[in-house]
Amino acid sequence: MSPIAASVLGALINLDHPAHVVKWHFIQLSVSNIVVLGLMLAVFALALVLPFPGARARAQSRREGGSR
Repeated sequence: MSPIAASVLGALINLDHPAHVVKWHFIQLSVSNIVVLGLMLAVFALALVLPFPGARARAQSRREGGSR
């Protein structure tokens, strides 16, 4: 990254402040990490619930006796 692009990006995003943290007994997580963990759990739950792409077509093909 060029120095000019880095200075422009640094001017847009101020990273010079303390992080927001959530404390729960002995666990201390930043809010950004909690958001990432929540998104990962949501994607994992969707992967368990949603069917594989093409699963319906393969099942129908097996019922009809076709070979794919």
